[in-house]
Amino acid sequence: MQKKIIKVNVTDNIAVALVDLRAGEIISFEGEDIKVLTDIKSKHKLALQNFSTGDRIIMYGVLVGSANRNIKKGEVLTTKNVKHQSEKVTGRTDVFKWKAPNIDKWKGRTFMGYHREDGQVGTENVWLFFPLVFCENRNIEILKNIFEKELTKQKVDPHQLLLRSLVSGNNKTSSIEQSTDVFDNIDVKFITHAGGCGGIRQDSQSLAKLLAGYINNPNVAGATVLSLGCQNLQISIFKDALNHINPNLNKPILIYEQQQIGTVDEMLSTIIKDTFEALKKANKIKRKPAPLSKLRVGLECGGSDGFSGISANPTLGAVSDLLVALGGTAILAEFPELCGVEQELVNRCVNDADGDKFLKLMKAYEKSVVDAGSGFDMNPSPGNIKDGLITDAMKSAGAAKKAGTSPIEAVLDYGEYINKPGLNLLCTPGNDVESTTGLVGSGANVVLFTTGLGTPTGNPIAPIIKVSSNTELKKKMPDIIDIETGAVIRGEKTIEEMADDMLEFIIKVASGEIQTKAKILNQNDFIPWKRGVSL
Repeated sequence: MQKKIIKVNVTDNIAVALVDLRAGEIISFEGEDIKVLTDIKSKHKLALQNFSTGDRIIMYGVLVGSANRNIKKGEVLTTKNVKHQSEKVTGRTDVFKWKAPNIDKWKGRTFMGYHREDGQVGTENVWLFFPLVFCENRNIEILKNIFEKELTKQKVDPHQLLLRSLVSGNNKTSSIEQSTDVFDNIDVKFITHAGGCGGIRQDSQSLAKLLAGYINNPNVAGATVLSLGCQNLQISIFKDALNHINPNLNKPILIYEQQQIGTVDEMLSTIIKDTFEALKKANKIKRKPAPLSKLRVGLECGGSDGFSGISANPTLGAVSDLLVALGGTAILAEFPELCGVEQELVNRCVNDADGDKFLKLMKAYEKSVVDAGSGFDMNPSPGNIKDGLITDAMKSAGAAKKAGTSPIEAVLDYGEYINKPGLNLLCTPGNDVESTTGLVGSGANVVLFTTGLGTPTGNPIAPIIKVSSNTELKKKMPDIIDIETGAVIRGEKTIEEMADDMLEFIIKVASGEIQTKAKILNQNDFIPWKRGVSL
């Protein structure tokens, strides 16, 4: 029989409702009977003791808030009776020791990937088009239309067919599609953005690092880059960023400057001819076996609910631990959603310098938010709160579970590229697309994305595997969810069993055997972080 409530950590003084609870209901828990005083929806929190105003509220073994009025045992926790509170951190307080998981069953396992000359291995083989400045977005869109019509299988969108039938008065909605792709081993993707000029010079430098990271990502075979000529993000700045990330980069990069070439027709004709020849060569690159240590997995969450931190996120954490033990890489981002768990993360840093860097980045980020009249406590969205995540510290404690328990090998600022295997922390906003964009720009060749409410985010060059925290979401939105962890909530599978299933799924995606739902939907989101206030 399924449990009705669960306490995540033995030190917690609140519990999570696994099912809807009714006022007056008696629950037997840890040797005592608890009377439910108010209706409590599943995913929300139940007080396991009486709280007085100011009392500390503990979940996941850490401080996640405090009572702002008296709360009775058996009462539901809400934004009206609880306020955000987190522990203050100054530095390392403990020596960290890690017990790695058993990886015997995974030793010798491989995925079929694209091997690059620098030793990185891609899970995709993408030719990427992008502009250095927004002035070239129109030309990128023209090229997108041309290349997609001629190179890829064309199927009319069913919604376009619906409108067509309404306009014509014909109820037939059959579609006509091109039979095959011209190239069977290379995808052509296109990025546009609103940066490269205007704003401050640091914005352009940050964008240059991000775009350089995309080219250096092992999922990219080569790129076609458009420049206007007079913008802040000069070609020289972009090349410097490339050289900084990888001085020995040996990928074909075709760069065109409109103000040097002349007419749009001249430039586009040249681009099309040159890129088509480059695509023929890139299409010859084939998948070959690669060890699991070549996987670099970004860890992301969006549209989180009250189950995310006890099913989906801990499952990602277990996968992260397996990959790290195998010599692979995991990357945890979204710094506003690490508020309250800083002490644990600082203690897990292998080097004190990285612990100091993490705290410095967190404090600078929080200060910029406060200076703008907000705070990390404003991070939970209306959807988060509606589904039980009522403080940022509570949301953060659950979000941090994606990182498992392994040592932190490096702390990276936004735009910095991974150069150490193991668990890395990357400073990004909590904004789903800005964060995912940053993870891939720092080298992630696949991203695990958990959601409890449903988020359709994708990426142009890296597969985004959507993981739902509950079975109901998978049933409601099957077109965007790849794998669900509801069996953990029902007690049918352990976190470790679910992690084994997920790693098998990752291997199939990384080998090209399964397409993610985001790829099927052609969801290619790209939003650079301008380093302003974004939670």
